[in-house]
Amino acid sequence: MYRQKHKQRMTLTAVAVLVVPLAAACGSEKAGAGSGTAQAEEPVTGIHWSIDSVTVDGTVHRAPDGAHLTLDDSGRAQGSYGCNTFSADVTVDGDRITLSDTASTEMACDDKPMDVERTLSRTLSDSTLKTDVDDGRLTLTTGSGDTVRLSRTEDTPLHGTEWTVTAPAVDGRAHLTFDKEEGTVAGRLGCNHVNADATVRDGHITLGTPSLTRMMCEDSLMDSEKALTKLFNGTVAYEVDGRTLTLTSENGTSVRAVAEQ
Repeated sequence: MYRQKHKQRMTLTAVAVLVVPLAAACGSEKAGAGSGTAQAEEPVTGIHWSIDSVTVDGTVHRAPDGAHLTLDDSGRAQGSYGCNTFSADVTVDGDRITLSDTASTEMACDDKPMDVERTLSRTLSDSTLKTDVDDGRLTLTTGSGDTVRLSRTEDTPLHGTEWTVTAPAVDGRAHLTFDKEEGTVAGRLGCNHVNADATVRDGHITLGTPSLTRMMCEDSLMDSEKALTKLFNGTVAYEVDGRTLTLTSENGTSVRAVAEQ
């Protein structure tokens, strides 16, 4: 059964990894404090981290919208460079993590800075990174001093959010908004506007027959629109991960969208 993703947050102690270690403390006393209860480290695993920027050779590049990273408790990393998604194995050694066997999709998105995505991919893929977390921000540093900066984000609500479709790519012209009170979805499929019933239950959305306008656009938009219409008249599984929404239909159609900021 698909369900909207609920991330388990694990509080890391001084023995755990992926956090900056504290100085050794005895009993319930904090290091450097006379007495009191030791405070827990900030969690790192099970959190959706939005990628803010990547700095290589001293040059800061703003990450593409929708770029993110999640480290789970079973030694896996997954996320998005902005256009392409990726996954990798994670090995932990003290305050360093090593990403290996990185696999990613190979799409080209016209509305994304693909040169920045490639820079981000090279920095994160199959490399050892030093971790530093502070006040909801995570910094990953390579051996050569390049850095990836991330910030903690909560899942965007499905309802009331304008979701801009990123795959299939339609140059940011396709978007959907789910209305909880009306039980509907409305938006644009790239060329034509759409309205349909939308019943959300147990990680699934049942979409009714779409009501579409009848405009004709360039072939690329019409092809993407045909793919999006396959979502309707059926049930799709959905997952929200940070600012990213994934819809997967029973016929195998997969659509990704990012929440407008």
